[in-house]
Amino acid sequence: MLDAYSASPNFLAIGHVTKDLHPDGTFSLGGTVTFAALAAYRLGLVPTIVTSADADLLSRLPSLLSPAIPVQAIPSAETSTFVNVYAQGFRTQYLRARASTIQPEHIPTAWRDLPVVLLGPLAQELTPQILSVFPRRPGRILAATPQGWLRRWDADGRVWPTPWHDAEQVLPQLDVLILSHDDLLPFANGSRTEADAILNAWSQRVPLLVATDGRHGATLYQQGVPTSFPAYPAHEVDPTGAGDVFAASFLAHLYQHGDPAQATNFANCAASFSVEHPGISGIPTPAQVAQRLC
Repeated sequence: MLDAYSASPNFLAIGHVTKDLHPDGTFSLGGTVTFAALAAYRLGLVPTIVTSADADLLSRLPSLLSPAIPVQAIPSAETSTFVNVYAQGFRTQYLRARASTIQPEHIPTAWRDLPVVLLGPLAQELTPQILSVFPRRPGRILAATPQGWLRRWDADGRVWPTPWHDAEQVLPQLDVLILSHDDLLPFANGSRTEADAILNAWSQRVPLLVATDGRHGATLYQQGVPTSFPAYPAHEVDPTGAGDVFAASFLAHLYQHGDPAQATNFANCAASFSVEHPGISGIPTPAQVAQRLC
């Protein structure tokens, strides 16, 4: 299902769209690619998506997402389906179904040279081999949000942290890594100091690393050198997808203006809107961000 689009795309998001189930049995469309593509679209980029899901959801994607965003879809018997339970600021997550793995050959040839590429795995659906179609080159931003490489799930679907065994292979091939500080705490015995040590080590392997930390803001590492940026005040309603909005906003601003520090501040501001409304409804416009930006 490759839809025509009048403008030339410049942002490619790869990973599973998801069904995020609600207690009443309904669902919201979720997934890094969903939030990131919509954020990129609202911020003036021309996004595309490569994903996998069941036939029914794929047929509904144009209305659930946007008919202006082209989708290359890999049909699957199931759609990746999550249940997220939040309590006292912590999330317990269950994976109820998983779509097909996305292979290098699934990436359309015409999209392999786009200037901004975001790898957004959620359930180990991308392997390091996907990088083979995106060799690093000047003028391209190849980024990843690794949360899907930091997850495993048990027989009941309960999601647990797992070490990123391919980090040493993947990081040198990226231009940008964006992740949540909380993603690393399970591997650091809950210690922020140990989590920072992991970030410092990873930041030596990738030119730009950005670690978000909720109300504490974000830290930008440039060639291993950290700079902290405060968060923007926000009334939290739904934190789901805020990190993905941050990632897309950072990449959009970096692509448009080339300044990583300004991009981090801009992304902090954009993400503050995202948490104030449920699901994708909180993704801001440039005018909204400009009004709050400082």
